[in-house]
Amino acid sequence: MTDAAPTTAPSGRRRWPRRATLLIQYLLLQPLIIVLCLVVLRIPSPEPPSRYLVTDFSLRENGVERSVTLPHFITSRYTMRDPPLYSGRFDLSGGVPHGAWSVFLPRFTNGVEVAVNGVVILDSRRNPAANRPDRNTPEIAVIPASLLRNGANDIAIRLFVWGPIPGFLDRISVGPDAMLRPSYDARTLLFVTLPVVISAWQAILAVILGIMWAMRRHEPAYGVLAVAMAIGVGQAFFHTPLEDSALSRLNAILISAAPLESAFVLAFALLFFGWKWPRYGWLIFVPGLVVAAAGLAGDATLSRDAFLLVGAPTVGLYLIALAVVVGHSVWRRQDAISFMLGCALTIVLTCWALDVLSVVQIFPNRRILFARLSYSAMLVAIGAALTWRFARALNQVDGFAASMVVKVREAEDKLKASFVREEERARAAALARERTRLMRDLHDGLGGQLVSIVALSERGNASAGIGDAARAALKDLRLVIDSMDDIGGDLMLALGSWRERVTAQLRPHDIALVWRAVGPQGLPVHPELRPWHVIQIVRLLDEAVTNAVKHAGARRITVSIETTGDASGVARGRITIEDDGKGFVLAPDCEAGAAGQHAARGLRNMRSRAARCGAELDLTSDAGGTRVRLTLPRRFPDSDAAAG
Repeated sequence: MTDAAPTTAPSGRRRWPRRATLLIQYLLLQPLIIVLCLVVLRIPSPEPPSRYLVTDFSLRENGVERSVTLPHFITSRYTMRDPPLYSGRFDLSGGVPHGAWSVFLPRFTNGVEVAVNGVVILDSRRNPAANRPDRNTPEIAVIPASLLRNGANDIAIRLFVWGPIPGFLDRISVGPDAMLRPSYDARTLLFVTLPVVISAWQAILAVILGIMWAMRRHEPAYGVLAVAMAIGVGQAFFHTPLEDSALSRLNAILISAAPLESAFVLAFALLFFGWKWPRYGWLIFVPGLVVAAAGLAGDATLSRDAFLLVGAPTVGLYLIALAVVVGHSVWRRQDAISFMLGCALTIVLTCWALDVLSVVQIFPNRRILFARLSYSAMLVAIGAALTWRFARALNQVDGFAASMVVKVREAEDKLKASFVREEERARAAALARERTRLMRDLHDGLGGQLVSIVALSERGNASAGIGDAARAALKDLRLVIDSMDDIGGDLMLALGSWRERVTAQLRPHDIALVWRAVGPQGLPVHPELRPWHVIQIVRLLDEAVTNAVKHAGARRITVSIETTGDASGVARGRITIEDDGKGFVLAPDCEAGAAGQHAARGLRNMRSRAARCGAELDLTSDAGGTRVRLTLPRRFPDSDAAAG
């Protein structure tokens, strides 16, 4: 103990600066990641040439008409019945063009209906993928040549808003389709195709994690993360329901399940990084369940408001908690997995903060939401972490296998060299144990009887005593021989033979034997029961009966056999011998007091025999008689060296 302290303390002191250095590097890297995110997100999205922009419109909203310039936010979050109407014009000089013209809308919330010269050419509500505000889905519509006229052309845009955030219309472009289509394709690739690819990767990751959890049930972190990934996939592929239907409530619940998904991700981090699960850890799922209940019990408006007021702040709070957990893991574990997850989490947290600032119109990014897109960084980090862990495990297995081959060969040689010696030693030890046990059994029983016979024969006038001693010696020899029989662990067979001997022993003394077996089972079967166990138990019972005959003056001896359950519900056999004799006084150490030295030695022998068998002996005595209760062990010891 004293030598360990000096070696442990310097090791801890040397490890602490390394941890502090790594943590400082990690903390300094996070602001750099935030700055890089801000720089990347401020890169303008693909747009057509500025000469095709149409930004000046007349807005009619709630019966009031005024001039506005796109991009424009409206104040209302729900305008389905009386949507705002943007009216404007674009000029077509030089006659009707030969190539197709289109209207390009890079961003809007939530739905639009576009009409050119009084004819509707686009209704985004027909495209379910364009109805999600987090999708950033662009729209483009080709204007039929028959609608175009030379000079000024009217364009009208109705903006449908169904929450949970206020409506928004970005700058639109009207011009040759060949000039607008590249910007539309680039935005579609970035905001439509890429999220689908990410969601597909998320679905694959959910399947992989589910399989890992099924194969490694002792690591629930994989199962928890699989559930989180599955919820994320449901969010990605379900569309916003515009009308009540059989599946509209289910869609609303899955789309607004981000707080529930973030709760599962937080639970995964706690389990994966070895945190002790808190007693009230289930409370992290309550906000997600509240949002889900709002979508299940209320209408679409209640579901969207619940997500805006409860779900979005909960996601941010859990992201911060997740950052704390990962930062602590960087400090404690100092591994690449924690480092990668921490950096990815900083990207997600930065994009979430920018989205919140955009929703409340503080950050001027034209309402482009990046949180769902940035989630790909977390997926890549999780995939890299799992791959890293798998590759490291393979390397460890390979190294372990190589070292094991060498060790097995060395052990093989040693085993071959020592096998013969060990076999001989085991055989000699077994023979010695059996010889010692047989000698002890014969000495305890037959040896004492033979000594009595010799002593009586030397007196010359004790023929009756010699006969009794010879019969006792024969009885003990039969006991040793009977105990060698294979009784299959059923002690009741041995007790049957003992009953016959006891009955014959009590008959000359006119003592009645009452045999009582409580229950049909009697005593439980013990496959590990050995002959020397049987000898010790039978001799203990003989000692109890002999004491009752010689010292108690009893007229009736009752033997009860039963099976009882202990505190843990395990069945244990119990043998009780009671007599109606005069009893004796027990000393404080539970030995015979007034009964004399011989009786005290007999009681000590009984306790010794019970201990050698692993049994419990309970002795009580009063004026009404004596009771000896032997409670058998759950399992008999393999060696009598186990005696206490």
